[in-house]
Amino acid sequence: MGVDNQTTLDQAARMFDDYVSRGGNVFDTAYVYGKGVCEAVFGEWLESRGLRQKVVLIGKGAHTPHCTPEALRAQLLESLGRMRVSHVDIYFMHRDNPEIPVGEFVDVLNEHHSAGQIGIFGASNWTLERVQAANQYAASKRLQGFSAVSNNLSLARMVEPPWVGCVSSKDAAFRGWLEATQTPLFPWSSQARGFFTRAHPDDTRDPELVRSWYSPDNFERLNRARALATQKGVEPIHVALAYVLYQPFPTFPLIGPRTPEETASSFRALEVSLTPQEVRWLDLEADQPA
Repeated sequence: MGVDNQTTLDQAARMFDDYVSRGGNVFDTAYVYGKGVCEAVFGEWLESRGLRQKVVLIGKGAHTPHCTPEALRAQLLESLGRMRVSHVDIYFMHRDNPEIPVGEFVDVLNEHHSAGQIGIFGASNWTLERVQAANQYAASKRLQGFSAVSNNLSLARMVEPPWVGCVSSKDAAFRGWLEATQTPLFPWSSQARGFFTRAHPDDTRDPELVRSWYSPDNFERLNRARALATQKGVEPIHVALAYVLYQPFPTFPLIGPRTPEETASSFRALEVSLTPQEVRWLDLEADQPA
C-alpha cells in the first residue's frame, strides 16, 4: 500500500484501516511524498492504531536533485521523525546519482543499518549495472549489500518513464538477474497506472498514460489479458497484477489505490492462478496460453 495519495488523516485512516482489515501489512512511504505531509499523516495514523510491530514499513530517500550521501543521511532521520518511528524495515534509495561512486552510498546505508535505523536496504530506479556494482563493493568490504530492488515492472512495457530518472526491470537481462539471484522486487506502477482498466487506442485524453504505456505490443498484451480474464472470470487488471505476482523471483507489487474499492480490486489478483506458460503468453513470449 503506497501512502503517496493520502494527505489528510480522515481519508488516510479510511484507506489504511480498510487495507489492514483485508490482511495488508506493508506500507510504502517516501521522503518526497506530499512534501512530507504523507509521511506525517501516515505516522499519526500508525501511532494511533498501535500497529508498528505488526506492519512492515518501507522508507525511501535521496530523490533527485538531492541524491547524495549527505542528503540520504538527513532525509532518513527527518523521515523517521515525521513518522514517529525509530526505524524502517526496508529502505530504498529513491533515485541514483551515477556521478557518485556506489561505495559512498553503500557505506552510508551500512552506517544506518548498524545503528538500527534501517533493516534491509536496496535501490529504486537503479540500473542493473549500478546495482551489481553496489553489491560487488559491499562484498569486497564485507558490508551488507542491496537486498531488494524497487524498479518498475508490469505486464505492460514502460514505453517512456512517467517521471524523470525512472527505471524498469522488464528487460530480459534484469529479469534474468532477479531470477538467478532470487532478489526480491518491489515494483511500482505494477498495474501500469490504469492501462488495463481504461486504455483504448482511440482514447488519448490522458497524455501521460499515452506517453508512458501506449504501444502496439502493449495493446496486444491488453487483448491477451482480456481473453484470459474472460476465461478465469475476473477483470483484465486482475490478470495483469497476477502476472507480476507469478514471476520466477519474489515480487511484492506496490499499489496506489485512492478508494477502498480500488484496494478491493487489487486484492482480487490474489485469486488468480497463472501457469508459467500463461505468464509467457501474456508477455508475448509464447504463441499459446497453454
